[in-house]
Amino acid sequence: IASAMGISRQSAQRLVSLAVAERLIKVRLDHPIAECLELGEALKQKFDLVHVDIVPGDPGSTSTTVGIAEAGAAEIERWLKKSEPIVLAVGTGRTLKAAIDQLPTMECPQHRIMSLTGNIGPDGSAAYYNVIFSMADAVKARHYPMPLPVLVSSTEERDLLHKQSLVQSTLQLGREADVAFVGIGELGADAPLCLDGFLDPEEMARLMKEGATGEICGWMFDSNGKLLEGSINERVASVPLPPRETTTVIGLAKGKRKYAALLAALRGRMINGVITDEATARYLLSA
Repeated sequence: IASAMGISRQSAQRLVSLAVAERLIKVRLDHPIAECLELGEALKQKFDLVHVDIVPGDPGSTSTTVGIAEAGAAEIERWLKKSEPIVLAVGTGRTLKAAIDQLPTMECPQHRIMSLTGNIGPDGSAAYYNVIFSMADAVKARHYPMPLPVLVSSTEERDLLHKQSLVQSTLQLGREADVAFVGIGELGADAPLCLDGFLDPEEMARLMKEGATGEICGWMFDSNGKLLEGSINERVASVPLPPRETTTVIGLAKGKRKYAALLAALRGRMINGVITDEATARYLLSA
């Protein structure tokens, strides 16, 4: 409305409110919004979730982020608007970065924002899809990056790095997080962990043969949402996912490529909140 009339969104909101009050217009929820609400309630009941947001699908779009990125940004903004201090944790990935890019400039000195995932690429450069630095540009709060790669060469190296005082403080913040926003990683030769250089296709194929179905912040899990024992997870330098008993952990994902990983994450309660689209919600309910 604002775009069509060439006015600000605030002005459009005031005009719509006035028109409703004067009974000049009526607002009615109809498909697809009402149906999204019904799908969300069904998902909440099936997987015992604390937060669900289903966005309308766009059959003509091939984007893997449109819709859920905007919804994710709105939910992040809602948390950041709280007056009481919170710890907000973020993972990594293209979807989450797209959500962060939608955030307005905000002043939140009372909050602490921390990264669950290492912010260093395999070649020592800053990881492109790590969102903590993008968030620091928009949100004025205390930010705590994780100055490590997602994966290291051995368990011994990870344990040594985790003993550093700077890393210890970030690990503790992860345990205290009030809310966490994470991407859901699919597996395969073209998965983010391979494209970003952390795993080669042969190692990815071996992990999938061992039962790996998806990953969150580098943590590999099977089709039941259980972390794989041994191998790869012993090399993950990321912060462990915050306890779902005390933390709202919201996963952002949509599309067929994400179906298996998202379903597994929900089954195993690796996440207790989800932002997705209609088609993905229908799949999750039918599975």
